Amino acid sequence: MKLIFIRHGDPDYEKDSLTEKGWREAEILSERVAKWDIKQIYCSPMGRAQDTCSVSLKKTGREAITYDWLQEFYYRIWDEKEQQWTIAWDFYPRDFNNWDELHDKDKWVETDIMKSGDLATHAKEVYDGIDALLEKHGYKRNDMGFYDVIEHNDDNIVFFCHFGVTALIVSHLIGVAAPVLWQGMIMQPTALTVLGSEERIPGEATFRVQTFSDCRHLTEAGEPMSQSGYFTQLFEG
Repeated sequence: MKLIFIRHGDPDYEKDSLTEKGWREAEILSERVAKWDIKQIYCSPMGRAQDTCSVSLKKTGREAITYDWLQEFYYRIWDEKEQQWTIAWDFYPRDFNNWDELHDKDKWVETDIMKSGDLATHAKEVYDGIDALLEKHGYKRNDMGFYDVIEHNDDNIVFFCHFGVTALIVSHLIGVAAPVLWQGMIMQPTALTVLGSEERIPGEATFRVQTFSDCRHLTEAGEPMSQSGYFTQLFEG
């Protein structure tokens, strides 16, 4: 099985839609999506993801299923040092790098800063959502953190959503702390992150990242990648 996560196009956050550039990106993306053999498409309920998805749906003649748990992981936490509510990532390095609990896959939600936004509850909603979906597709999570193969398949499952929630799902699937991915990775608008199920032992499956933030479709079409989400200039060589 392949899980293909797609971030929405360049966002107009005020309107929860796409910028003019974002619509161009979505159109270019749709040409790539149209070439795939897709089992099912799932989508976030948020406008910018729905708009991005709509272009590919029109191109492919498909329909998408919307799940609330695929919305951006926008829940705020209270930063005591800065005295403000903020998203759960983009910590300054001097704070994050010395905060061991934020690097622990189980303990990060138990820190006081994450408790301030009840992130354990919100993260569990996402974990439960993706696990229930995977079980419908033949892969059931067990108590050891991997998946029992109920019915092997080579399906391609596509998700139109957001960077924050994608990183959270990926962290759950591969067994790392979500803040490590939020802090150290980024997905550009319309970028693909792909995971494949590996079944080295019959009946047991784990997921491995095959590519993260792939924007090949934009590069090949001569469309610059969006700077959304970065604090430095992108390399586009």
